[in-house]
Amino acid sequence: MSCSTVCQAVASCMSIPNSTSRSPAVFSNTQKLDGALVFRSSVSYNRVNGFSSCRCSATTSVPPGEDVFSVVTSSTTSEVDYLGESTKGDLNLNFGIDGKALQGPVEEVAKMEAQEAESLLQHLGIPVPYNARHSPRGIFCSRTLNLRSISAIGYDMDYTLMHYNVMAWEGRAYDYCMENLRNVGFPVDGLAFDPDLVIRGLVIDKEKGNLVKADRFGYIKRAMHGTRMLSTREVSEIYGRELVDLRKESKWEFLNTLFSVSEAVAYMQLVDRLDKGVIGPDLCPNEYKGLYKAVGKALFRAHVEGQLKSEIMSKPELFVEPDPELPLALLDQKEAGKRLLLITNSDYHYTDKMMQHSFNRYLPNDMSWRDLFEMVIVSARKPEFFQMAHPMYEVVTGEGLMRPCFKARPGGLYSGGSAQMIESSLNVHGDEILYVGDHIYTDVSQSKVHLRWRTALICRELEEEYNALIHSQEERATLIDLINKKEVLGDLFNQLRLALQRRTKGRPAQTLAATHMEDNELTESMQKLLVVMQRLDQKIGPMLDEDGELFNKRWGYLSRAGLWDKSHLMRQIEKYADIYTSRVSNFLHYTPFMYFRAQEQNLAHDSYTFDHLRREEN
Repeated sequence: MSCSTVCQAVASCMSIPNSTSRSPAVFSNTQKLDGALVFRSSVSYNRVNGFSSCRCSATTSVPPGEDVFSVVTSSTTSEVDYLGESTKGDLNLNFGIDGKALQGPVEEVAKMEAQEAESLLQHLGIPVPYNARHSPRGIFCSRTLNLRSISAIGYDMDYTLMHYNVMAWEGRAYDYCMENLRNVGFPVDGLAFDPDLVIRGLVIDKEKGNLVKADRFGYIKRAMHGTRMLSTREVSEIYGRELVDLRKESKWEFLNTLFSVSEAVAYMQLVDRLDKGVIGPDLCPNEYKGLYKAVGKALFRAHVEGQLKSEIMSKPELFVEPDPELPLALLDQKEAGKRLLLITNSDYHYTDKMMQHSFNRYLPNDMSWRDLFEMVIVSARKPEFFQMAHPMYEVVTGEGLMRPCFKARPGGLYSGGSAQMIESSLNVHGDEILYVGDHIYTDVSQSKVHLRWRTALICRELEEEYNALIHSQEERATLIDLINKKEVLGDLFNQLRLALQRRTKGRPAQTLAATHMEDNELTESMQKLLVVMQRLDQKIGPMLDEDGELFNKRWGYLSRAGLWDKSHLMRQIEKYADIYTSRVSNFLHYTPFMYFRAQEQNLAHDSYTFDHLRREEN
């Protein structure tokens, strides 16, 4: 394989196993000089298993003792690339190479090198980034992100670093919530937790006792009152003139996270009982709004009183889904120079117990979870953690004893504090920090809005939705084909209708042929078209209702509202999350040096432009 910058990048990131090279690429010790990491290297590969390997030492003119590569580590000396991303963390060649093999038009050179790079990646058993994106465990990019320029990565814990079994965790939260409601007189006997009743991204209408699904513009597409799905006509009558506006917090409550599932299920079930009159006004003085407040209070008590978390801590294996790849993904990031942070609202004892269970058994060399993180913040009080300063305490003993602290230091374990404290302590700011969490508002929105941190959203349901979309491709293709056929029939019907309208007014039709049509021919054609379109509507309507049932029978897909439009949830993700994925361990399938590039966003007129170009070519 000819010498190329692609091969040099591969060589700089990994050692080729002995089975594929007699002389694996190995970098000697690195040095840090004047803000730059410097690599000394002699790279040499031989032809093995049909591959002509890179022989950089033979084509690079490097004076003895000098450095081949350097990495700028200071943001003050880095520049931005043509996409506006910082070049901090990029590798630079300190010396030129004898690039005879790289001469010629860059388009041809790049094509050849890209083909050879794909072959080498395939030979090494590493998926190319394009293929990794087209996977239920891909990392999807809304806004271009150069991971090399990120100095620190902060992580939430619950439903981010560890994923709970929703039926187990939220089921027990539901049980404790219902017990608290029973203790104050609510009739909850006979009710059971049903996680399929709701999905993330729905919105509770606290004034009407409804749960709704809105599109990206806020128009409501589906709704449920209590546990009864409303018809399309009912939705139109109730919400035809109203949009979801999440700024109206007194009316709307957005289900940001899987932690919202138990609360929403309990509320919607009790709306049914309120409608039946079995819940008196003394318990709900403000009907649906009062009921929502009562449910929220009961669930809050379940979390605060500690019984729920004590049960989980005693048997974490019943509630946490293990992920052996997760600690290794973070270890890669740490060893690549990323400063890892844990920022969680959970208290110290719960955090320590759950992190030990989820991490320690999968880490090498007797490492513990604390060894991964440069700083740990418990009881962070997000979202206020990103918005304002709170008193900070240092956790100084294994039992959780704390003392007041006015300045954080790397390696510390703290309770409270603020994001500004982290920036000051680590001397990293704004877009040098990537924060990863599962809560759209508490984690992703607020860290971006107030601090301009880069953001990543964890949404485990993406895996199930991705697979559901794959398995429904044939049905969706059939549905789209029927809709397209109706559009063609409708175009003709409308033209004939206009011709008939003009004829009744004594005016000529749009074309000479339409003007010369006999009255009975015009009428019969319209009748036939109308019958066919009505039959198509009878077929298309149920198919639209069934679209997404593989994911959720009531609400359809998480990211879609209707066949083509995005859901309100997806709009929030695109607005606030630079990248999003199903689990943190998906980073293991990439590298800590990945350049995530946002994909082209199609506009409504794009298809017409492409069709016009195709017609011109033909």
